[in-house]
Amino acid sequence: MLEIATTKDLAGWVGKELGTSEWFTVDQRTIDLFAEATGDHQWIHVDVERAAKEMPGGKTIAHGFLTLSLLPRLAPSVYRVVQRSRALNYGTNKVRFTAMVPAGSRVRLAITLKAVEPIPGGVRVTLDNAMELEGSPRPCLVAETLAQIYD
Repeated sequence: MLEIATTKDLAGWVGKELGTSEWFTVDQRTIDLFAEATGDHQWIHVDVERAAKEMPGGKTIAHGFLTLSLLPRLAPSVYRVVQRSRALNYGTNKVRFTAMVPAGSRVRLAITLKAVEPIPGGVRVTLDNAMELEGSPRPCLVAETLAQIYD
């Protein structure tokens, strides 16, 4: 994990990859819990028997928004600003779900710092996120996100 001392030190990382997270297994239980939390019970996510017959690869797939929701889980293993009071999600500029994530797959997050902008009491950062799917030549998710990090 990359440790950056202060919010002021983030400027030196603009345009650079901050690192890559640990692998995370997206199992059927995680998919089912996400379906329950969101009310999205589409069969491609939760019906294992039907997916075995009708889905490419014979498995259910994770919800795209489940994959997106893994960013806050995986990002803390990539980098942290040591001297800060708090960080807030400021939103998302762009999200694309670029590949299916079959149940049982492993994903990991690669983050590049795109921009740092001063705000009162801290900085707003723009991050390019690429969720890698083990064994795939392309990411399963790309997202440009923003966060505010306070001194």
